[in-house]
Amino acid sequence: MAEEEQATETKNEAQEEQATETENKEEQPAALKNTVTIEEAGPCKKKVFIEIPQKSIKNLTDEEYKNLRKEALVPGFRKGRAPRRLLEKRFGKETSEQIRLKLLADASESAVKDNELQTIGEPDIDFENIELPAEGPLKFDFEVEVRPEFDLPQLEGIVVTRTKLQVSDEQIDREIERLQRWSGVWTPRKDEVVELEDQIIADVVLKTEAVEEQQKLDNVEIHVRQNGFVDVIPVEKLDELLVGAKAGDTRQTSVEVPKTYFREEYRGKKVDVQVTIKDIKWLKPAELDENFLRRIGVEDQDELREKTRDMLQSRLETQGRTEMSEEIYKYLLDNTDFDLPVDVVAEQATTLLQRQYTNLIMRGLSRQQVEEHMEQLRAGSEEQAKEQLKTFFIMDKVADKLEIKVSEEEINGHIAQLAIQRGQRPERMREEMVRDGSLAQFSLEVRQNKCIAKLLETAKITEKKPEKKAKKTRKTAKKSAKKTAEKAAGAEKKQPSKKTKQ
Repeated sequence: MAEEEQATETKNEAQEEQATETENKEEQPAALKNTVTIEEAGPCKKKVFIEIPQKSIKNLTDEEYKNLRKEALVPGFRKGRAPRRLLEKRFGKETSEQIRLKLLADASESAVKDNELQTIGEPDIDFENIELPAEGPLKFDFEVEVRPEFDLPQLEGIVVTRTKLQVSDEQIDREIERLQRWSGVWTPRKDEVVELEDQIIADVVLKTEAVEEQQKLDNVEIHVRQNGFVDVIPVEKLDELLVGAKAGDTRQTSVEVPKTYFREEYRGKKVDVQVTIKDIKWLKPAELDENFLRRIGVEDQDELREKTRDMLQSRLETQGRTEMSEEIYKYLLDNTDFDLPVDVVAEQATTLLQRQYTNLIMRGLSRQQVEEHMEQLRAGSEEQAKEQLKTFFIMDKVADKLEIKVSEEEINGHIAQLAIQRGQRPERMREEMVRDGSLAQFSLEVRQNKCIAKLLETAKITEKKPEKKAKKTRKTAKKSAKKTAEKAAGAEKKQPSKKTKQ
């Protein structure tokens, strides 16, 4: 009996081998076309219906098992000799899954490519709920976001206005004064009170909530600003606390440190701050003498003024180009109308909010302040996202029409300029951009700037006189803080002493 079974098995194996050899000699079946139908599914969205013929499914299935037979190891059979029925029994589930996924991926990719759909992102295919049929064609559908279709306005002869700006002697004076302050030295104030922008040297005592021991710090440098720091503790209205104080005075306040603060030991805690002033210093501007002129790299004051004028003129020209660029953007936005992909707008708005939220946290704002800002930002985030996306699609089409491209050499050149400004190595900056994903956005901005420069070549530019700014009477932060301190000191003097009745 056993001999009969062995003989039958051998006979079946021989038949399978013969079938395999015949199959290997057959030519690959010609590819069959899928039936594809495309419908509108909303703004910038298409719905794609695909039907894959049963013959295509069979051809791919035969091919998969043919390849599997060459590699599969089945007990009792040499490699490449296992019958298909055993392969189906042993590897059927896994092979069917591979066939299903390959059919869906290839069919969706071909549908997008053959119908020239300008997609944004990947097709939204529900892979889990699409099954491979036992008989008949495989039918499925999916939705995909596509680029908006629109016509560009006239790109030649765009009318732009440039403000005619000239450097005045007053501007030169202010810039030189600023240079003198930058080169200034901190000078002691003797027998005087603290003023805004002063620097004080103080002994500091910090008492942190839930921490028993006080932290005593000697000779801490504190810059008197509206919102400043005492050591590492952020203090709002620091100017009101310190302006008007004298050397030897002690000022105290309590700070609720934000829960998002970068120093974990203070995060979300109340900190009592005590500041005992030892020295008061003010920034004395550098004298306009030979030493100062030598440091600036000029021989005399005339050359200094001429050099300052050239620098301010260059700054004004940059300002003028920025002004004209904004007018070009406005012209394109106002004269181009199209719908935007809803899902992409929502995603962009979310990204903007996340970025703004991170910026607020890094500025050390309290949770309440962050929430107040976020409520305002949420209201405009969608409009901001729409404008950014609309600008992107318009400038992308402008670049195509003007045949403007950006080479790797150009990108590296711009990175090198930026690196020099920031005091970094260009290759290091590029590596950072690749890591944080900002290189692609940087490349887009370079291309957009090239587009704007090209449009300005043919633009009709007119000049206008600068608008006169209305004079406003307002208190400076320095005067306001000083007045607050003076009022507090006056009230303290007028406060009657309390006597206990006998």
